[in-house]
Amino acid sequence: MKTALRRRNVDYGRLVRREDLKFRSGGLNCAAWFYSPAAERPLPCVVLAHGFDGVREQRLDAYAQRFAAAGLAALVFDYRYFGSSDGEPRQLVSNDAQLEDWRAAIAYARGRSEVDPDAIALWGTSTSGGHVIQLAAEDQRVAAVVAQVPFADGLAQLFSLPISQGLRLLWAGLRDKIGSLFGRSPLMIPASGQPGTFAVISSPDALSGLAAITPPDSTWRNEVVARFTLTTSLYRPGRYAPRLGCPVLVCMADGDRLIAPKPALTIARSAPKGELRRYPFSHFGMYFGPGYDRAVADQTEFLCRHLLPDREEARPAAAAPPEPALEALP
Repeated sequence: MKTALRRRNVDYGRLVRREDLKFRSGGLNCAAWFYSPAAERPLPCVVLAHGFDGVREQRLDAYAQRFAAAGLAALVFDYRYFGSSDGEPRQLVSNDAQLEDWRAAIAYARGRSEVDPDAIALWGTSTSGGHVIQLAAEDQRVAAVVAQVPFADGLAQLFSLPISQGLRLLWAGLRDKIGSLFGRSPLMIPASGQPGTFAVISSPDALSGLAAITPPDSTWRNEVVARFTLTTSLYRPGRYAPRLGCPVLVCMADGDRLIAPKPALTIARSAPKGELRRYPFSHFGMYFGPGYDRAVADQTEFLCRHLLPDREEARPAAAAPPEPALEALP
């Protein structure tokens, strides 16, 4: 049963429903939330998914709520092998599988009666910030893209790591891949850790940033299957930017010590309709507090300008409203 939601403290003047659902991708179920503001006609829809090993409850609901409050539908989903979605082995990072999940999510959104199929926008962050660039270049029906702190070039990312860390990650990936050929259980490695420890992400703010965006009941796990390290350095979605036909907003954090920044700048400069916003925050600082407030305000204005050009919401706001709280309507 769908649950009607209303917002307290901030009067947005509209009701928003959130539906828990599943759609199929690669023969498996992907878990998702669909936000639909009250409307008398089909609405534009923003499709959102997290980066790398992230799951939807790690603050993606906050972005979707803000977009829905502005009059946009939103579909937020978990990749296969992560969160509440199906798939074994768990915690398997695969760029190819994630791109397939994105395509399935876009097709699902276009098939909803509440959605205008020619007004689909993509919102990605970190690794998915690169995914949405490639996807929009492939699919010319995509109307707009938001790429927040995007992972654009795996090779540049590999070279940004200390040599010892890069070699250890590649060796772990090789061991895991060879073991899988002999039917061994997946080799798990830490997704995030303190600087100097063995982990995929070991920036100074990795653990504290993740703690700030991960609720106590989250399905997120701090581990991934190691074999992804063998292919991620070959993943370079930023190369698709010159082929983008739609507007793209790149939101870059100048204090980001996790993602190599230069490829993100290249996306904004090489995309024919690229826009760039820069913020004095860290990678994870973009998901909460002042970083989130500023970024989501810019993103909402951008999306409304291109998806709702005749609406009042398309006008830039003087200041971002505080994040609304939700409660179920009786």
